[in-house]
Amino acid sequence: NWGGSPALCQSQDLLVHQKVTRHCAFQARQSIMAEKGFSLVEVLTAVAILGVLMGLAAPSFSEISLGSRLTDTANSLVSSAAQGRSEAIKRNAVVTMCMSADSSTCATSGGWQQGWILRAPVVPATSPPTFVILYKDAGPPAGFKVNGSVNSIDFNPVGVGTTQATLTVCRNLPTVASQERIVSVSATGKAATTKTTTGTCP
Repeated sequence: NWGGSPALCQSQDLLVHQKVTRHCAFQARQSIMAEKGFSLVEVLTAVAILGVLMGLAAPSFSEISLGSRLTDTANSLVSSAAQGRSEAIKRNAVVTMCMSADSSTCATSGGWQQGWILRAPVVPATSPPTFVILYKDAGPPAGFKVNGSVNSIDFNPVGVGTTQATLTVCRNLPTVASQERIVSVSATGKAATTKTTTGTCP
């Protein structure tokens, strides 16, 4: 056992000197590797800390992603309402925004999450009435719902008398989300969005 002691390292015997030199060099390399590397305990500690941090970040990222999807759908509804109001004034005719499953006719059931359209009557009027589709929206992603107080919204050309409505955008699958977006359409046809945190999605 050489031990790497100074006395052995200074030996004048060539053979002994070579063996001691190799041993000392090996010990030096081991020492450097130990200084540069990490022990098993240190690695396990780092992994545990990383796991905790990821666990804390996951809910925040999930809420951000949820909020973004809710807002996107709410903005689409607001944009559709604005277009409906504008088209009614421009065409001097009632423009209807309604939920639609086939992107061409108004539905009377199924919720706004199946999609919606904007339509205006063809001029000159026909019998039975026919309509031109001004806009169509496929609705929110799967798992999201849009619950409405009405099935359709009529925008009048005079700027008032629009169907007042409340549309709630929420997520019900895979679990009910912690926040929602409420789109309110006033009698003047203007729409606005508010955020709620009721945690319900009927």
